[in-house]
Amino acid sequence: MPNVATDPNLSPAQRSAYAAIQIGAYIGIPLVKGDEFVAVLAVHMAGPRDWTPDEVALVEEVAERTWAAVDRARTEAALRDSENRFRMAIESAQLGTWDWDLITNQLIWDEGCKAMFGLPPEAESSIESFFAGLHPDDRERLEKVVQQVLNPARGGKYSVEYRTIGIQDGVERWITAKGQVYFDAADQPQRFIGTVLNITEQKHIEAEREHLLTREQAARVEADRANRLKDEFLAVLSHELRSPLNPILGWSRLLQNGKLDAARTQQALKTIERNAQLQSELIEDLLDVSRILQGKLNLEVSAINLIFIIRAAMETVRLAAEAKSIQIESNLDPDVGLVSGDSTRLQQVVWNLLSNAVKFTPNGGQVRIRLERLDSYAYITVGDTGQGIVPDFLPYVFDSFRQADATTTRKFGGLGLGLAIVRHLVELHGGTVGVESPGVGMGATFTVRLPLMPTQAIATQSRQSPESDYDLHGVQVLVVDDEPDSREFVAFVLKEAGATVLIATTAAEALTMLIHSRPNVLLSDIGMPDMNGYMLMQQVRALSPEQGGQVAAIALTAYAGDFNQQQALQAGFQQHVSKPIEPKKLIEVISSLIQAT
Repeated sequence: MPNVATDPNLSPAQRSAYAAIQIGAYIGIPLVKGDEFVAVLAVHMAGPRDWTPDEVALVEEVAERTWAAVDRARTEAALRDSENRFRMAIESAQLGTWDWDLITNQLIWDEGCKAMFGLPPEAESSIESFFAGLHPDDRERLEKVVQQVLNPARGGKYSVEYRTIGIQDGVERWITAKGQVYFDAADQPQRFIGTVLNITEQKHIEAEREHLLTREQAARVEADRANRLKDEFLAVLSHELRSPLNPILGWSRLLQNGKLDAARTQQALKTIERNAQLQSELIEDLLDVSRILQGKLNLEVSAINLIFIIRAAMETVRLAAEAKSIQIESNLDPDVGLVSGDSTRLQQVVWNLLSNAVKFTPNGGQVRIRLERLDSYAYITVGDTGQGIVPDFLPYVFDSFRQADATTTRKFGGLGLGLAIVRHLVELHGGTVGVESPGVGMGATFTVRLPLMPTQAIATQSRQSPESDYDLHGVQVLVVDDEPDSREFVAFVLKEAGATVLIATTAAEALTMLIHSRPNVLLSDIGMPDMNGYMLMQQVRALSPEQGGQVAAIALTAYAGDFNQQQALQAGFQQHVSKPIEPKKLIEVISSLIQAT
């Protein structure tokens, strides 16, 4: 439009609009891309102008070039945006890229790839860097994989997992890599491009899962083993508890018939006593294990001369050894010194080791026991010429309920608790116990190590004296028990010790006799009908002193656990004696209680 004011194609309103913005002449070049109008490049002047063809052509050229520049700028901006999105995706996914020019041998790593090889962004990369950063255990394998993927017959596909050791940071990482080799028309490799992904966390999770799976499998195996051991133990327990009952019941019935002569009667009584003692020991072992597992096995600690302990244990097993013609040799150093411990429990340790040695040694064999000092420890060694221990079982010798032969056809009895108790008792004394055996048929040697008390003179040791006999003459004891056999046995033991014995068959009868007779000691069973021993004791303690409310009282019961002992003391008893009764122990407890009151 050379003159806007006179152009017939414009309306009066349009002319006024152009005049308002001082446009007198106008050239407009439309920009059409892909059949779509996208923009107009306009050139105008304030006054009328006859545009020449050259001027029009110039404006058209400028318009074309301007659009090309705008289009290029938009494309570059879009490319930058795409690159930024790609970079962010790479970084968030812990990806890295590489580009290996196989003609020039130039290897280009991006920052992500460098990071996986422990390099900073500004570091140079090369094929040497790649192999230098590989884990030594993976390097040879990766060299073979790279050589194989460069073979066109394999298609150039690359997929592998490997570890890197950071070239600068020394950190171990797990990498999974995927790539492609590109070949020319002659099947010559030209370029190798791909990505790497950091899968270290994934590998750690897999390793943890594998570890948990292994632990779960091990726990299942252990549970199966525990169930098997439990079944074996229950079978053994049933057998061992029932076995003594057979001769006890059998000989008891024969004695009741009254047809046995004096010799047979004596044999019957000895057999009954021996088997009852055996059953008592089994039950006591079970109770000891229960106390150990609950942490309730308490020690009465004093200064102990181990020679006395060992000799007492030797005397206990002497008859069993003589019955098998087994010779027990001892070599006891008198200058070892003293240990701090519980004499009863330490004797139990030595007795267990000696009785095991006698038990597993054939007739005519030999058992040796030695006591010696090494540095600040006392060593008790018990060896035998018995059947020995198979090497596979040595690690389990001191486990509860374990025996080398747990089958129903096993030759030797027992619950497999003795050595477990030994270990716990020795450890309670701050010591250790171990075992050695050259093999089956070659015997075994057990060694107990106990810490010695510091600076103890031998003269101190001699102060320990053997137990004296207890005399109950002048002591009146009221015995209450609903079981006739137990009641008569206790009465007999007390009378033999010189005591005067009063008998009550019920708690009510005992209360009446207590008030009228005022005995020195009340010996009461716990498990009685109508009124048990605890209830009786509560009523006794409610009496006045003149009625016998402060009488010395002992609970006599088959309930032998620590809980039962505590319950007896809380009820008002001063002492607790478990059945079966050891006569000497009962008399000792009564004497001690009389002296204390």
